[in-house]
Amino acid sequence: MVDQVRPSLLNDWATHAGARAQLVDVREPWELQTAAVQPPEGFDVVVIPMNEIPARVAELDPERPVACLCHHGARSFRVAMFLEQQGFAKVANIAGGIDAWSQELDPGVPRY
Repeated sequence: MVDQVRPSLLNDWATHAGARAQLVDVREPWELQTAAVQPPEGFDVVVIPMNEIPARVAELDPERPVACLCHHGARSFRVAMFLEQQGFAKVANIAGGIDAWSQELDPGVPRY
């Protein structure tokens, strides 16, 4: 089951996940230029646009926790479900996406 995690609770989720987590940003390059995030402690950021995930899934470690991020949470939820179907052990969708991230974690991240 894909966990739904608010940005403000991401560190708690990662702590319970046990291993260093992967934050998979599935937004398009123009979105990253508009609003980039600094990963929380304990996360490695991997940027793979949603449409490239099937071809690039081998870049992710299925044994490590994965939290997916997009603009509002819809694309990242689809990617999270795909990763779960591919056998990834611990998967979360960052509910509310980068928009919620800006409101809950880092107001310096522009909203768009």
